[in-house]
Order: sequence, then C-alpha cells, then structure tokens
Amino acid sequence: MKPMDVENITTVTEFVILGLSDNLQLQLPLFLVFLFIYMVTLLGNLLIITLTCADPRVHTPMYFFLSNLSLTDIWCSSTITPKLLGILLSGNKTISFAACLVQLNFFMDSTCVEIFLLTAMAYDRYAAVCDPLHYSLVMNHRVCLLLAAASWITGILSAVMITASVVHLSFCGSNKIDHIFCDLIPLLKLSCTDTTGPEMILFLEAVLLSFPAFLVTLVSYTYIISAILRIRSAEGKRKAFSTCSSHLTVVSLYYLSLFSMYLRPTSTYSQGQGKIMSVVYTTVTPMLNPMIYSLRNKDIKNALKKVLGR
Repeated sequence: MKPMDVENITTVTEFVILGLSDNLQLQLPLFLVFLFIYMVTLLGNLLIITLTCADPRVHTPMYFFLSNLSLTDIWCSSTITPKLLGILLSGNKTISFAACLVQLNFFMDSTCVEIFLLTAMAYDRYAAVCDPLHYSLVMNHRVCLLLAAASWITGILSAVMITASVVHLSFCGSNKIDHIFCDLIPLLKLSCTDTTGPEMILFLEAVLLSFPAFLVTLVSYTYIISAILRIRSAEGKRKAFSTCSSHLTVVSLYYLSLFSMYLRPTSTYSQGQGKIMSVVYTTVTPMLNPMIYSLRNKDIKNALKKVLGR
C-alpha cells in the first residue's frame, strides 16, 4: 500500500504529459518528424486496406489479416500521435483525467488486438508453408473470420479489464506524466493508492494471453524456417528467408519492447527507456508494417498498378 496523507488531499482532475524533451529548440524538429511518421503511417496502412478491398486477387487469408493489422496500426498511431503533435506544436501538455483514461484504453485495445492478429498471421503462414496441400481447407473463410473476431474480442476485453482497474485508483499527488502519452506504468507510479490490482491483472494477462500468443508465433516460424531450409531452389530460399526475416524483425522488436515495458515491477521502470520503447511500438512499428509486410509484395504491387490503371 502506498503511503497517503489523508489530510489536505487534492484529487487530480487533469494530468500533464511531459513529452520527449523540454528543449524548446527541439520542439519543431520533433513535430516535423512525428508528423511525417504519422502521415506515412496513415497513407501506407490505408493503402493496404484499400487495395485489399479493391482487388479480388488479394482476397486471401494473408491479406485479410494484413488489412486487420493495418486497421490496428492506424488505431494505435491515431490514439497517440495527434496529442503528441499538439503538445510539440502548442506547448499545451495538459490532458483531462477522462481523456487520459480514454487514451490509455484505446492504446491497450490496439496493442492487445495486434498481438493476437500477429499470432493469427503466423499460424496462417505456417499452414501455407508447412501444409500447402490442405491450406485452402485449413484457412477457409469461416476460420479466418473466427480468428479475426477472436483477436478483436479477446484484445478489447483484455484492455477493458486493465483500464477498469485503473479507474478505481486515486490520484492525489503529482499530476506530471513523464512519458509521451497516458501509458499504464507511468500512471500507476502517480497513484497514491495500492496498485497491486492493476499490476496483477497486467501480469496475469501477459502470462495467460500475451506470452502464449508470442510462443505460438515463435513456434510457427520455427517450423516455417525448417520447411524453407528444405527448399532446393536457392532463389526460393532467398525470397522466403527475406520475407520471414523482415517479419520476425518487426515481431521481435514489437514483443521485446512490450515485454520489457510491462513484464517487470514498476519500481524498476526507467522513464527514458520507457519513452524510447514507446516511440518504437506506437509510431515506428505502425509505419514500417505496411512496407515490410506488403509493399514489397508482388501481389500488392500488381493490385496498386490495377487500381492506378483505372
């Protein structure tokens, strides 16, 4: 239980997001950098969704999951970046308590959903590479819809449970969030009441949901790489390894940043490290996903040519 003086308690009604830096000379360059990242993120992911819907040739399980992933990337980036841009441009760092909880919930929603979508995508690639003869039966339309629906429902419910546990906390001391948005760990550090409940829910969800999802992804790609090694064509191996290595790089970066942020006690939390990691998985990764997963893909390029040809 955190110590709390019951006398002269002032309940916090708004927070101050300190952002990346107090250096005024860095505000405009940082604004331009994050504005560029946000625009590329929106354009890239909207392009993937549009092409997937417009071209029947990419109406396949892989691109179906990619369009869902693009939607979560837009959701995550739009939850964090506009407020950060406003802070950098205007200098107004305040956010109401309600708006802070909404931002936290939307961020946790997109994060949890993306974890399960990445797992579904790994299973889809496993079925395509390791069992190609039965792929159309294993990954039929109904299975794809169920996997996507399960990812969204499980992810959103997981996030709601975490946010609901934060609603019952009291904030009566400092209101300065030394972070780029209303993230969970910085909020827990500001609470003047016991945070065991949210920390326990976070830990249980990580152990029971996030880590098994990561394990399924890892095992799937272990089998995929093993199957690729048995390919006799050197060119086939090169192309397959190029695709897998790019995907595994982003997945590894995403999971490592999340696990290092949330699978440890708040007492060992580093503000500087947390900011850097949050920038990676809230802005950089959503920008890179369309490029790595799709824009280098021949089917997407052909779909783009077809749409532009119209």
